[in-house]
Amino acid sequence: MSEDPRRAPGADLHVWTAALAEALGVDPAVVDVAEVLDVAGDVAHQVARPAAPLSLFVAGIAVGAAGGDEAAVADVLARVRAAAASWAADDTGSPTP
Repeated sequence: MSEDPRRAPGADLHVWTAALAEALGVDPAVVDVAEVLDVAGDVAHQVARPAAPLSLFVAGIAVGAAGGDEAAVADVLARVRAAAASWAADDTGSPTP
C-alpha cells in the first residue's frame, strides 16, 4: 500500500485541482471545487451517475469556448444545473438549457 498522501482516502481535492489546472494551463482561481462537485451531484441525482463526468466534460468545453473566465464558468455551471433540474422534472428526455 502506498504511503503517498496524494493517494490517501480523502486526498486534498484542492491540491489535486491546482496541480491539474497548472498542468493543463488553466487558472486554478476559476475552479470552484465545491461548486463543481455540487453541480456534478445534481446531475448524478437528477439525470444519472454516468452523466456527471460527461456533463462536466461538456461544460468544460463550453467554458473554454466562452473564454474560460470566472463569469463563463458561473454561467455554464448554472446552465448545467438548470438542464439537470429540467431533465428530472420533464419526462420527455430533453434538457432545457
